[in-house]
Amino acid sequence: MKKITIISNYFPPETGAASNRISKLVLGLKERGFEVSVICPLPNYPKGKIFEGYQGKISVTENYYGINVRRLWVYANNSANKFKRLLGMVSFSLSFVCLALFKPSKIAKTVIIQSPPLIIAHAVLRILSSKKRTLILNVSDLWPSAGYELGAIQKGRAYDLLEKIEKYNYKKPSLVLGQSKEILERVTTIIPQQRTFLYRNFPQPPIQQKEPYYSNEDSIKIIYAGLLGIAQGIVKLCKEIELNKAELHIYGAGAEKEELETYLKSSDKQIIYHGEVQREELLKLLNSFDLAIVPLVRSIYGSTPSKIYEMAHNHLPILYFAGGEGENVIKTNNLGYVVAPGDFEALNELIKKLDLTEINNLKKDISTTALKNFNIDKQLDDLKKVLLEY
Repeated sequence: MKKITIISNYFPPETGAASNRISKLVLGLKERGFEVSVICPLPNYPKGKIFEGYQGKISVTENYYGINVRRLWVYANNSANKFKRLLGMVSFSLSFVCLALFKPSKIAKTVIIQSPPLIIAHAVLRILSSKKRTLILNVSDLWPSAGYELGAIQKGRAYDLLEKIEKYNYKKPSLVLGQSKEILERVTTIIPQQRTFLYRNFPQPPIQQKEPYYSNEDSIKIIYAGLLGIAQGIVKLCKEIELNKAELHIYGAGAEKEELETYLKSSDKQIIYHGEVQREELLKLLNSFDLAIVPLVRSIYGSTPSKIYEMAHNHLPILYFAGGEGENVIKTNNLGYVVAPGDFEALNELIKKLDLTEINNLKKDISTTALKNFNIDKQLDDLKKVLLEY
């Protein structure tokens, strides 16, 4: 049985796309005969505080559906302060270095490393490259370019240093997995000889396929479910959107939560914030909505929101407001509507013209398309063949 260790900054019981993505990878590889272990920080995301039951501990080892998970100390925070965020990444990196130096047997010979965070991935690659491991990098977003596009990083010496780190990170592993074609293009532009594999963030489809929800009400119910972060710009969306007869329901948590709650107290728009719910509960709720909105403040090269695939598997057409490669995914698979990110005038004009009959017609074929084109089992089977070569 081939052993694999997966190193990630996010893992359940943490919520969000990154945690879900890694847990699906872990469980999928276990189902395909690999002996998988996980190394991650003590759970703290997205609140920036160590979860109850883990506080005051340096390390915790536990069982997750038959998988050994070793959780290491981290300086937890979700501060906008760059120094504190850097300190959080460095703290987990140091915890990992201690593990690698004093308990190297806890790390398998084949290691999959999640990036971003870029600095954590870099530290892991540095320490393990001297320890005769087969290293595989799983890239979900391009940094530092994504940070620059979001306005979180300015070009200068620090940016140049991060680009050097990025180049090292793409050069050192034997294989790079990427969640979009744009990511793989970036990798092979920097390191032309690097071997790559397209590993998209597909969800596990529902065990029992439900019938689509066909509304006959006057109001169109739109859902946003996900992180309330800088990249998504949910507060600005709420301020700019004109719903007419539609309703917007928001589920999630993140840095903009308090600002969102403050704004909604003084707003008379049909926007309801429901807070954060567990993934299982959210999946049950999806079948009571007509449309899902997927926004980003601006198009981010390499980023394709995984909510596209999640919503499609749950019969929900998508109002895509995020740009990039995702636009082509929506159009090619007839998953819904596309509006350029930041173009609120076009968004509001589209909402004004939304037709419930058209939305219901989209629902008829959308989950069939998802099962055919966004099939995580086929993707994992293909990945298994590649991993067995190492």
